[in-house]
Amino acid sequence: MFSFRGDAHKLYVTLREQKGPNKKLEETADIKGFYETLDSDTLQLVHYRMIKEKNGVGIILIYVTSIPWLLFLFSNKMQDVLFKNGIMLGSIFILIYLVLLTISVIFHFKEKAWSAFHTEIINDILKERDNT
Repeated sequence: MFSFRGDAHKLYVTLREQKGPNKKLEETADIKGFYETLDSDTLQLVHYRMIKEKNGVGIILIYVTSIPWLLFLFSNKMQDVLFKNGIMLGSIFILIYLVLLTISVIFHFKEKAWSAFHTEIINDILKERDNT
């Protein structure tokens, strides 16, 4: 069943229909279990690296948005080169650019989501340790 509701709703539906263990929840438990084995100082250092990773992923979007401006600066030359022998070369260039753009944006948001996922697990573990 196709849905635009996202992974959270898909997980809900899967859990509701499934009997037995869930692979995604087992993976989450494994990650949390590993982080729980680390001491608080190491875990805090990992947390800092995760924040760096989460914020550093934005470089992809800077790259994606800067290319059109660069091409705009050289637009007359680009048009001469790409459309000199018809529209085929220009169309191929545009297609390749749009495919790379789409892949980069998907990669960006997946990496950002994984960074947030790990950061939240680490925060919860550190809060638990501070409360005990």
